[in-house]
Amino acid sequence: MKVQNIKNIEKFFEVVDECKGRVELVTGEGDRLNLKSKLSQYVSMANIFSNGEIPELEIIAYEKEDIDRLINYMMNE
Repeated sequence: MKVQNIKNIEKFFEVVDECKGRVELVTGEGDRLNLKSKLSQYVSMANIFSNGEIPELEIIAYEKEDIDRLINYMMNE
């Protein structure tokens, strides 16, 4: 799923941390980084986050409950 215009990075990672299953960030090269890992969060955001806002990310969540949680976050962001 595509996630767009994330302005509150801390809240986004709180939602990711609440997910029960694996949540991955797909890089431009097609690599998948586990967003539940704090190290991956910092590394991925250091590379992507440059101007206070993330324009678009592709993430993969494997549990329906987690997908619903992420969609709810995006709709209410």
